[in-house]
Amino acid sequence: MYPCLRFEVMAAEALELGNVKFDYIVLSNLVNDLWDVQTTLAGLRQYCHPGTRLVLDFYSHLWQMPLHIAQRLRLATPILSQNWLTVADIRNLLTLEGFEMLHNWSEMVVPLPVPGADWFNRFLAKVIPFRWLGLANVVVGRPVGKSAMGQSTCTVVVAARNEEGHIAELFERIPEMGSQTEIIFVEGNSKDDTYGAIERAIAAHPERNCRLLKQPGKGKGDAVRAGFAAATGEILIILDADMTVVPEDLPRFYEAIASGKGEFINGVRLVYPMEYEAMRFFNIIGNKFFAAAFSWLLGQPIRDTLCGTKVIWRKDYERLVANRGYFGNFDPFGDFDLLFGAAKLNLKILELPIRYHSRRYGETNISRWRHGVLLLRMVIFALRRIKFF
Repeated sequence: MYPCLRFEVMAAEALELGNVKFDYIVLSNLVNDLWDVQTTLAGLRQYCHPGTRLVLDFYSHLWQMPLHIAQRLRLATPILSQNWLTVADIRNLLTLEGFEMLHNWSEMVVPLPVPGADWFNRFLAKVIPFRWLGLANVVVGRPVGKSAMGQSTCTVVVAARNEEGHIAELFERIPEMGSQTEIIFVEGNSKDDTYGAIERAIAAHPERNCRLLKQPGKGKGDAVRAGFAAATGEILIILDADMTVVPEDLPRFYEAIASGKGEFINGVRLVYPMEYEAMRFFNIIGNKFFAAAFSWLLGQPIRDTLCGTKVIWRKDYERLVANRGYFGNFDPFGDFDLLFGAAKLNLKILELPIRYHSRRYGETNISRWRHGVLLLRMVIFALRRIKFF
């Protein structure tokens, strides 16, 4: 009936599936039934590649007595004697066998066909204190280890609008990384001579693998998407042209992703003391609010949503682009397009603290109040697409 499917029957603790690697391995309602969970996880490791995602769902320990009573009253199907693992237990077991937990959530606070159950299970199961009462826990993990990519090529995309005064310095200070570094400048209809400054710098540095694009639309997000579409590197890096994040920090981002420690590297400006007037007071407050909101939305800690330096594998970015219609295309910054997409793909988001410096040339292109309202709209939109889907 299903010729594309392959069915195997064997003990979970002694899997023999041949020389095959899986993108997803789902253990659905299994770990609470297993005699030895650690042995099962150890056996799964050989069927994982660096991008494999391990998905587990299991009954919450809080429901042990209610389910036992329901079974005695014949209101629930009898099940085997359970292990009743907690999320902390699963995290420890994953760590012991070379995995790490990316995020987890709870499902189903009303496991009965009563009026309003769907609403409770969709919304309240995701918020405190109701999420502590969920019947089922869901955990997503990934294998930990060195990336198999070795010395990878990379592309640094620099969105530049009204940044003429920074161009020569950018060429001098952007380092070579990996086996080859490509630099793509995307100029965004500047009022000064940014485009001409880039042309002159490219001519003056024939040793650099550098290209110049004219931005097709408006906003940094559009510029980043144009640069990524033209990129040839295996690792894609964003660097703002305003020099608020210094180019010398880029090798840290490269090493963090090339080593496999993270799959989406997000810069954080809110750790070290900033230079005077690098970020205004209300911008700091706004960044902290949106960081808290997005940490809750995405299920992974996000300390800084709007840092201009972000890094992703091109293969993962291509998957993100293929699913971009799920979130829409109204993010003018590009940061949330990447953050939402990385979370939806269950990528390991790793944050990297950097020093944030004051702009020395020109003025910021960010309007904190107008853009703040837009960011709030995106948070509300993401509630339906990520948290309460």
